[in-house]
Amino acid sequence: MAFSSFPDVFSWIDQNLHSTNNNNSINLCPSFQSQPSLKLSINASKNSYFSLSIFADYNLPIFLWTSKKIPLKSKHDIDHETYNILLGNFIDDVLKYSSYKCPYSLKNTYNNSQNNLKDIFNFSFLSLTFIICIYEAPKDLRASCLDILKDQFACPKSRGVSKVLMRLLGSNTEEQWMRSMNLAITNWISELQAANVPIKTPSPLFSYSFSTFGLWKVQLYCPVIAMNVEKSSGPNNNIRDDRLLFSLNYHQLEGVIQLNYRVIVQEKWIDVMVNTDNIRCDVVKLLKDTLMNERGAGTSEKHFPSRISLQITPTTQSNVISISVAKSSENHPMEIGVEKGIEASFDPPTAIGLHFSAGETITTSLKPWKFEQSVYGNTANLNWFLHDSVDGREVFSSKPSKLALLHPKAWFKNRYSNANRPFTRQGGVIFAGDEYGEGVSWKVDRGCMGGGGVMEWEIKGWIWVTYWPNKHRTFYTETRKLEFREVVHLTLV
Repeated sequence: MAFSSFPDVFSWIDQNLHSTNNNNSINLCPSFQSQPSLKLSINASKNSYFSLSIFADYNLPIFLWTSKKIPLKSKHDIDHETYNILLGNFIDDVLKYSSYKCPYSLKNTYNNSQNNLKDIFNFSFLSLTFIICIYEAPKDLRASCLDILKDQFACPKSRGVSKVLMRLLGSNTEEQWMRSMNLAITNWISELQAANVPIKTPSPLFSYSFSTFGLWKVQLYCPVIAMNVEKSSGPNNNIRDDRLLFSLNYHQLEGVIQLNYRVIVQEKWIDVMVNTDNIRCDVVKLLKDTLMNERGAGTSEKHFPSRISLQITPTTQSNVISISVAKSSENHPMEIGVEKGIEASFDPPTAIGLHFSAGETITTSLKPWKFEQSVYGNTANLNWFLHDSVDGREVFSSKPSKLALLHPKAWFKNRYSNANRPFTRQGGVIFAGDEYGEGVSWKVDRGCMGGGGVMEWEIKGWIWVTYWPNKHRTFYTETRKLEFREVVHLTLV
């Protein structure tokens, strides 16, 4: 099946591999009469091997990519093993555009992709074509083709197959794949922004979920440059510091939401209990340290997570009897200290002055991260807020004073290395069940077991990331936000 208007390359190769037509090529993007087109061709050599090429169809063709030489085992048909070799070639070449090189194996992909091989093959080639177009296509062809290709990524078919591919690749290769794709997207958006061209990014947030063994998991990735700017201290949301802009843009947000669930069947109702297993959120650089230091403001100038909000909702409301949360609203103790001082001074003999001064200091014990639960209808809301440890204000909705930005000992200075940092050393956050494991429970009518014993639930969330200067001298601050939504399932029997 083709992805929207993108061709079914899998079937086209099988139909045209042994064709005697001299013009054995296919358009990858619809072409216009006044412009060249992006095409795919098959190059066969006496039926012993063949290769594929992506080229720009000028009067003198410009070849942008050529596959490895693929041996043919049969003179008449192309078997699944040959398709798997080609698929490995596509995946390998996508990963080559990542700045991080990690060892990986595609053995599991070969063994487990037979049922979905056609869709995975076409999507992998779509991804490769997209990256090749960003990095290799001539400028006059690149803009029109990318505008078409980006819509292929946004279609439901592509997003569904991409999730299957990520599961087959395994988590380490998945991270490398997403960093490679998001680096390409970041380069593309940066080019458009420099030319003041408005752009809606292709699926700026990639996320997927699965339900298994009492666990709901949501995995998500998003290039920072594609996140919506909530607020900014700069004029018209622009930074004039190109080095700082480079550092801030070349990162991606990586997040993992893991929730444990437990089902207890009572005589007249069902208890469904959900609690936090792990919430992990990292802002990861897309380039190597040397390039971030040479062209940017350094590796430590980046956004940090400042708020995470989750909503957990059963999609079928009619069977829900009640919802309960397990965490009370916090009532922090306040420590009050009073300091009094008396100053006495003697002026010249003509007068004597006595001066008094008294001071009162109030301090509140407050953790950098505050966790809250709330309920709206049958929806459970889980919220993590980061607070400025100096004045207690929420970070995502406020900004520090210029004096604080210059103060060398402010809490957000050297925030990835000081002992009291509210993040990991890499700049991320982890909320685990040992501290944030308070659960939420629903009472559900037993009648819902009649529909196959499976309930559908929605996990909807928002993540805010904020930039305050770390070591770089600047007054610029900003906060960006992304939203995600995934559907998970719960087995009642």
